[in-house]
Amino acid sequence: MPLRGRLTGAGITANGIYTVVTAYAKEAGIEVAGLGVHGLRATVATNALEHEADIAKVQLWLGHANISTTKIYDRRENRPEDSPTYKVKY
Repeated sequence: MPLRGRLTGAGITANGIYTVVTAYAKEAGIEVAGLGVHGLRATVATNALEHEADIAKVQLWLGHANISTTKIYDRRENRPEDSPTYKVKY
């Protein structure tokens, strides 16, 4: 995926990223309603943290000035399989 526009050489915009991602998602048969750039950033951050990346390095990677912002993007605790309900044995 190009990071610069072909005509102007300017960086790709959030809208440009959204257009590319939704086109690929539709082609793959993935529902695009509610899909957004910040959701993708959260998915990437969460995936990196799930694979034991250091949160300070993820912070720098995402360009966050404060680590508390990076923690907002960390959705590991929102996984259904981590819910106490899933831990109960019947």
